[in-house]
Amino acid sequence: MSMIFEGIGVAMTTPFRNDEIDYDAFREHIEYLIENDVQSLVVNGTTGESPTLSSEEVKSLLSAAVETAAGRVPVVAGTGTNSTKRSIELSQYAEQIGADGVMLITPYYNKSNQRGLVAHFTAIADSINIPVILYNVPARTGMTIEPETIFELSQHENIVALKDAVGDLNYTIKVLNLIDEDFVLYSGNDDNLCDFTALGGRGLISVAGNVIPGELQDVYIRTKNNDAAARAAFDAVMPVIDAVQMDVNPIPIKVLTTELGFGNYELRLPLIPIDEVSQKKIKDAFHEFKEGVRV
Repeated sequence: MSMIFEGIGVAMTTPFRNDEIDYDAFREHIEYLIENDVQSLVVNGTTGESPTLSSEEVKSLLSAAVETAAGRVPVVAGTGTNSTKRSIELSQYAEQIGADGVMLITPYYNKSNQRGLVAHFTAIADSINIPVILYNVPARTGMTIEPETIFELSQHENIVALKDAVGDLNYTIKVLNLIDEDFVLYSGNDDNLCDFTALGGRGLISVAGNVIPGELQDVYIRTKNNDAAARAAFDAVMPVIDAVQMDVNPIPIKVLTTELGFGNYELRLPLIPIDEVSQKKIKDAFHEFKEGVRV
């Protein structure tokens, strides 16, 4: 199978209104992202607060994304859980309703060893006929997918990519040295977009992209093309990236999606809103960037 997308994918937030999913705001957000050059939508990931969504909400949110995107950009479903059986059920549902791929996080809490990871991811990939992106984020799960394990899993015809949120480019280099060119790496860290791309990464699954997808896509294209202005373009967006890293994701980015009109500033426990002083700093960084001079 070929890669799902290249460039900037967005790990979408889930908008709430009075603790219910605001589907109108969700659809409007998708239209905004597509109009602003997003290359893929990733639904029901960490940024989407998926652990706090009911099974019915997970499915209905994904259905709304597939229906709204209507084939204009790929939709990737976050279907990974710490239950192989549950992950298979969600992945099969994603395929059934027309998602373009699934993203599978490593099991958490009941974390596995490397052999268990191979068995877990293989069982899910065997159960579907759409592409799989592995998701390595040890800061959240307490475990990592070792480079050699990535190589072994990359031999599966349905496993086509890795979202690398390790935050260590030495790890990225090790993986890139093992895999062949058909298997692609996406960064999971907004702040290393340029360096990751220069190494051979094929894009970013972004948090800040919820509000500045086009600007990040421009940085990616410039970097890939060795444009001398790439680093300056990236430096220009860094204040927004820094602002949305002010607290635990997705607490800060939802300040900005709310500012753009995509739902209330609501999160589900155990996440709580950031204080008003910090909210103002986040909004100021965003507006100052939007009003600034483009590179």
